Amino acid sequence: MKVLLTGAAGQLGQALHQQVPAEVELIATCRSGGNGLLALDLAEAEVCRAAIRDHRPDWVLNAGAYTAVDKAESEPELAFAVNGGAPRAFAEALLETGGRLLQVSTDFVFNGSQGRPYRLEQKRDPLGVYGRSKAAGEEAMEQLLGTAAGGAGAGRGVILRTSWVMGPVGKNFALTMLRLHRERQQIGVVEDQVGCPTSTHTLAAACWRVISAGISEPVLHWSDAGAASWFDVAVAVGELAQELGLLEQPALVNPLTTAEYPLPAQRPSYSLLDCSGSRLLLELAPTPWRQALRQLLETLP
Repeated sequence: MKVLLTGAAGQLGQALHQQVPAEVELIATCRSGGNGLLALDLAEAEVCRAAIRDHRPDWVLNAGAYTAVDKAESEPELAFAVNGGAPRAFAEALLETGGRLLQVSTDFVFNGSQGRPYRLEQKRDPLGVYGRSKAAGEEAMEQLLGTAAGGAGAGRGVILRTSWVMGPVGKNFALTMLRLHRERQQIGVVEDQVGCPTSTHTLAAACWRVISAGISEPVLHWSDAGAASWFDVAVAVGELAQELGLLEQPALVNPLTTAEYPLPAQRPSYSLLDCSGSRLLLELAPTPWRQALRQLLETLP
């Protein structure tokens, strides 16, 4: 089975690369290429279509994305090209070649105002450019490869939404907090935004299960188990890092409101995903987020 992976140099891409099933022939790509990876710029739709025609994969695992939530507010064209245009281009080309598409998406397609976990079928209502661009990618998938698409593309696309992705490499909240715990005596972190962290290790396992099992469910949700605020995660990073001998003394974490820490992009205040049905379908047991965070810290390079 041939799988074309995008974003292979990113934090999720590296975890996916480490967990490749034996039956998979992996074509690993990233924007600039190098280090054994092929170059594939997701901002260039025709380049994306050409990659599908050239390699004719059984699956495209689109783990690459524009994820700079705040910067997207000043770069909407680039965000939409990568997050909306690339999935559309892949889907268009796959209609010709016959493959399938697994699109990794985000909790940010919801506005976070309902105060309870979001179900698979709920209507998208993103707040900022990043969320709108990811929603555009989902919409393209549904139009061309969704169960309601009709024709040859019907049922050949899977959207996998996740939240607060963190791993032992790359840029993410857990690694930023670890650095700040080492550098400062006090840290201010927002406490009124609630979601759930997701380890790249468990997310990669879910992605490969979708592909290996040939799952055709149009939308899935995957995160680690439980709920947390950014404040909770920051405190946990300090406590766990001290237990593991990664720092002598954690910083004091002070809770802030969103209003006290303004950023260019508005974020959902409550973006928990209802993952119960997806976990049953994938037959994967959930990992409590704090346990997954500990495993992340234990595997730092």
